[in-house]
Amino acid sequence: MKALVEFIAKSLVDHPDEVSVTEIESDHELICQITVAEQDMGRIIGKQGRIAKAIRTVTKAAATKKGIKVQVNILE
Repeated sequence: MKALVEFIAKSLVDHPDEVSVTEIESDHELICQITVAEQDMGRIIGKQGRIAKAIRTVTKAAATKKGIKVQVNILE
């Protein structure tokens, strides 16, 4: 999942070298935390959160195919 989220995030931003994705595994869930440059925060969230929602949707679809739950968080 980390590779997928990182690929999507790096494709959207102006500073792809400043994108980092951290995976945290809990009992029944995988949490992916995205950190981007301050200038790219608007690009990764989108108008009214549409881009962020799309990233979450694609990631959840891929995770469901593998039989796991995933949560995507965007950190400031």
